[in-house]
Amino acid sequence: MQNETNWLAKELAKDCRTVEDIQEKLKDLFKNTIQHVFEAEIDDHLGYKKHDNEGDHSGNNRNGYSEKKVKTKFGNTELKVPRDRKGKFEPQIIKKYETTSNGLEDQIIGLYAKGMSTRDIEDHMQDLYGIEVSPSMVSKVTDKIMPLIVEWQSRPLDRVYPIVFLDAIHFKVRKENRMVSKAAYSVLGINLSGHKEILGIWIGENESASFWLGVCNDLKNRGILDILIACKDGLSGFSEAISTVFPQTDIQLCIIHQIRNSMKYVSYKEQKAIMTDLKKIYQALTLEEAELEFSNFKEKWVKKHPIIIKS
Repeated sequence: MQNETNWLAKELAKDCRTVEDIQEKLKDLFKNTIQHVFEAEIDDHLGYKKHDNEGDHSGNNRNGYSEKKVKTKFGNTELKVPRDRKGKFEPQIIKKYETTSNGLEDQIIGLYAKGMSTRDIEDHMQDLYGIEVSPSMVSKVTDKIMPLIVEWQSRPLDRVYPIVFLDAIHFKVRKENRMVSKAAYSVLGINLSGHKEILGIWIGENESASFWLGVCNDLKNRGILDILIACKDGLSGFSEAISTVFPQTDIQLCIIHQIRNSMKYVSYKEQKAIMTDLKKIYQALTLEEAELEFSNFKEKWVKKHPIIIKS
């Protein structure tokens, strides 16, 4: 059985080699949230909720959707903007003629981090909108997305994840009348079917072992019994925490961070050549191919860069 799970982990790893896959899944979360915000905005504009009888004789009602493509840090995202019969509805979270997110994605993703209270979320939404939007509309938007957030945060998880990846998102929030930077840590898992999902997002004041212990226990309480490989960057305290909650989990340094660490010891003139040779190792499709490429790399570079070989 152990050999089978090890083989499965290797197969799944082919499809998820970097933390960029985390951003791809965050794009889906961003898109879904913006759609709910649009719905709350048009509810506020019309004065009644979708399918409410109050709209029967209001003189204005919904009139389908228009397609809108927005460029985000996660890539292009297709959105559906609600329309009204009189053509007066103007979305506020992403305005009519805006084609980029203007950094909105990290702010939206931050709403899903455990550690944000309802008041924090409402204040956060008010900061996103600015003074041009009334507090009552912000309250309606918050009411619309809160069930989405709570359901997402507490949904049950699979019993086993062959691989999980960890990454940090930084965003600004208001605290005691001043803007402060927050770090939200996301965990992406690959399940036994090979599908990727964001398991959760947590706000951390610091990367302590106690913080990561809370994250690992949260994952366990939501149904996870075992993680085969946890892929991370230099997150302090994480290794101790996951070893406590999931003692059989192997911990692996994120490939991107591994390569960056290796480049610290290389002169600018040699970086391109070494990067090319390193990629042959990390992008190998089989263990045998990776071992062969590492052997070639070692023979070529061991005299000039023994530290990279050791790493």
